[in-house]
Amino acid sequence: MNLLAKLREKIAATIAGMTDDPQPLLELVRRSGDPKFGDYQANLAMPLGKQLGKPPREVAKQIIDSLQKDHNLAELCEPPEVAGPGFINFRIKDEVILNALQQALTDERLGVAKVASPQTIIIDYSSPNVAKPLHVGHLRSTVIGGALDRTLRFLGHNVISDNHIGDWGTQFGMIIYGYKHFRDDSAYKDAPVAELSRLYRLVNQLVEYHQAIKTLPASDQELAKIKSQIEQAKAAEAAASDKKDAKTRAKERGRFQKKHNEVLERLNSLRSKIAAVESDDKLQTIAAQQANIGQAVLQETAKLHSGDEENLRLWNEFMPHGLAQLNRAYERLNVSFDHMLGESFYHDMLADVVQDLKDSGIAVAGDEGATVVFLEGFDTPMLVQKRDGAFLYSTSDLATIRYRMREWKPDVVLYVVDHRQSLHFQQLFAAARKWGVTDVDLRHIAFGTVMGEDGKPFKTRSSTTVGLSGLLDDAVEHAYSVVTENEQRDDDADPLPDDARRNVAEIVGLGGLKYVDLSHNRDSDYVFKYDKMLNKKGNTATYMQYAYARVQSIFRRGDVDPVELRQRPGAEITLENPHERALALEIVRFEEALYEVTIDYRPNQLTSYLFDQLSKNSSAFYENCPVLKAESQKLRDSRFLLCDLIGRTIKQGLWLLGIDVAERM
Repeated sequence: MNLLAKLREKIAATIAGMTDDPQPLLELVRRSGDPKFGDYQANLAMPLGKQLGKPPREVAKQIIDSLQKDHNLAELCEPPEVAGPGFINFRIKDEVILNALQQALTDERLGVAKVASPQTIIIDYSSPNVAKPLHVGHLRSTVIGGALDRTLRFLGHNVISDNHIGDWGTQFGMIIYGYKHFRDDSAYKDAPVAELSRLYRLVNQLVEYHQAIKTLPASDQELAKIKSQIEQAKAAEAAASDKKDAKTRAKERGRFQKKHNEVLERLNSLRSKIAAVESDDKLQTIAAQQANIGQAVLQETAKLHSGDEENLRLWNEFMPHGLAQLNRAYERLNVSFDHMLGESFYHDMLADVVQDLKDSGIAVAGDEGATVVFLEGFDTPMLVQKRDGAFLYSTSDLATIRYRMREWKPDVVLYVVDHRQSLHFQQLFAAARKWGVTDVDLRHIAFGTVMGEDGKPFKTRSSTTVGLSGLLDDAVEHAYSVVTENEQRDDDADPLPDDARRNVAEIVGLGGLKYVDLSHNRDSDYVFKYDKMLNKKGNTATYMQYAYARVQSIFRRGDVDPVELRQRPGAEITLENPHERALALEIVRFEEALYEVTIDYRPNQLTSYLFDQLSKNSSAFYENCPVLKAESQKLRDSRFLLCDLIGRTIKQGLWLLGIDVAERM
C-alpha cells in the first residue's frame, strides 16, 4: 500500500481550487523525520498561505477541515494536528496498517499494487564493446540498469531492455589489423578472447603513441601560452585599482589556472603514452615499423563497413567469442536482456538517416565537407557524417531512436550511461526533437565513476583498468573469508560443507559489489573498498543479507514453518508495542519506497529504505519485543508473522536490486 500516495491524493483534491499548480505543493507532503510529529507531515500551508494572502495556520486549518469533511480523511488517518507556523501532522490509523499487513501476509507481492497506467519503457544499459572484456567501468551501468529493469517490471510497466553493444566500430578495425599483423596462433587457439583483447590493446597503444607524438608539440605551445596568460593576469591583479577590479582579475587568473591544469593533465597523459612505448625496446621497434598504423586501422574499418569479404569473415569469426565472454559475465551477475542490438544492426540504416536529415533541412554541409546538425543552445554542431563518408555514434544513436519508435513505440527511453557522455546525450535528444521525435521522454540516467583509494578511477596496481571477471573473483574470495569467520562464531547449527560455504560467498561477494554501487547516489563518484563493501554493520548487502538470515534463524530456533503459520486460520498481527507499530508502518511503506525509485530513477532510494527504515526498526523490534520468549502464544505468533514480513520484504527488495540471499550465513 502506498500510504503517501493516498494521502497526497486526498490533499490534491482538497487544494485543487486553492492553487493553479498543486504538484509542487504536494511534494511538500512527506514522511515525518521524527515520529513525534506523526507518520507524515505537510509543509504546504506556508507557501500556499503566501499565494492566498492568508496566515499559514489558518490555511492549514482550512485544509484539515476540508479533508475531514469532504474527502473522508478518517478512513486513513487520525485527526490531524497543526504545529508550529503551519505544519500539518498526520498519523495513520492502526487498523489501516494492520489491514495492509494482513493483505501482505498472503500476497506474493507483499501488497504492492501495480501501476494503474503502465508505460512502455526502454532501458538501454551496459553497452560494452564486444571486442574487449568487460571491465569495472561497465559495472555501474549494468547494475543500475538491471535494478531499474527489475523494479519497473515489478511495478507493472512494460519494460524492454536493450543492450546496445559496440560490435562494428573502429575497435574491430584495430582487432582485424592486429590479427593480420601481430597474432599468436597458439594463443588464439587456446584463448581467443584473451588474444583478441591483447591485439586490441597493442594496436590501440601504437595508434595512441603516434597520435601523442603528433599532438605533443601543439600541446606544449598551448601550455606555454597559458602560463604567459597566468603571469599577465597576476600582474593585472597586482596592479588593480580597487578591490572589485582585483576580484575580477583574480577570477580571470583562476580561469587560466583551471585551463592550465587541464592542459597539463593532457600533456602528462601524452607523455605517459609515449614513455610506455619508448621504454620498451620491442614496442619501440614495432612502433617504428608501424608509423601509419592509425590510417591503416581506419582503412580496415572502412573495408569492414563496405562489405569486404575477408574482413566480414573475420568479424563473423570473432563475434561469437566476444558474445560468449559477455554472456558468461552477465549470467554470473544475474542480468539478462530482451535484446542485444548492436551498431552492426543499424549500419544499413545510417545512410537513410543522414539523407532524411538533409531532406528535411535539419542536416547541412559543415566545414570541410562534413554533414552537421546545428542545435539551439550548443556552441558546436552535432556531426552526423564525416567528410570521407564515415558515420558516427550520433548517427547510429539517431537510427536507434527511429527504430525503437517504429518497432516498440516507447513512452520513455532510459540511457544508463556514464556522466561523461552528458553532452552527447544533450545534443542527441535535441537533434531527435528537431527531427520530430517529440512524443517520448528521452532520459540520460547519468552516473559517476568508481574510484580507487588514491582518488583516481579504480585500477589495478599495474595501472590498468580492472577486468570485471577478476573483480568478481576477488569479491567472492573476500566474502569467503567473511562467511567462514562468521560461521566459526555461529552456534546456530552445524558448520556448512565447504561447497555450500562457497555458494554463500558467491552470493555475499557479488551482492556486496552490486549493493555498494547501488547504495550511492548514482550521480556521485565513490571510492571502492572491499572492507567497506562487506561490512556487517553498515549500509551494505552483507548487513541486509545477515538481517534476512537472522529471520530464518529465528524460525529454525522456534521450530516454526512461516508458510504454514501465515496460512493458518486466525493467524493475525497485533500491535501492542510502539516498536511493533513502527516496524509495521515501515513494512507497509515498501511500495512507497519502490515508487520513490521511479521518480528520478534512483535505486539508492530502495537501499536507503531497506537500511535506514526497515532494518533499523527491525533491530529496535528485536531489542524490545521478544519473539521466542513472548508472553503468550498469540503474541508469539504475531511477532513471528512480523518476522516473516521482515524477511520477505528484505528478500524482495534485494531481488529487485539484483541481489540474492542465503538461508544461513
